[in-house]
Amino acid sequence: MPADSDAKRPEEATVRDAVSAPDAEGRPRRTTRRFPLFTRDTARPEGGGRAASGDAPAPARQWPVLTVAGLVGLGLLLTALDVFRYGTLLIGVALLAGAALRWVVPDVGMLAVRSRFTDIATYGVLGLVIALLALMAQPNPLLEIPFLKDTLHFTVSQ
Repeated sequence: MPADSDAKRPEEATVRDAVSAPDAEGRPRRTTRRFPLFTRDTARPEGGGRAASGDAPAPARQWPVLTVAGLVGLGLLLTALDVFRYGTLLIGVALLAGAALRWVVPDVGMLAVRSRFTDIATYGVLGLVIALLALMAQPNPLLEIPFLKDTLHFTVSQ
């Protein structure tokens, strides 16, 4: 072989896995959603499609996130208007509804932030904690946890 044909060939790439095998131009290609060590872009969440068809108006396509955001906004308004317990309870219920929507509806639009499991766990835990704290708010709590007062006295008095 002539020496100048060696100069035209790209350097041999070391293939570490089938996913990063180089394409015809020598660039590594990725066919997985797993990110390399230094990410340059983010992948769409698995449920990140539109919740309605593309010919529907924008609010109709994003009805799940608009429902959750509307309920949270109403809860914040109630809290600002000095109806604290019901406002915060509505915020917790809205997050629980977001978890339920993420579980049941296959395409929830912008309500999908991470994987389905992560979204359900995050919305569910935060919604449950906010709702329980709203029920335990003073004065006259609707929910009393017996060991909580003892735990508080034990941690403060030590």
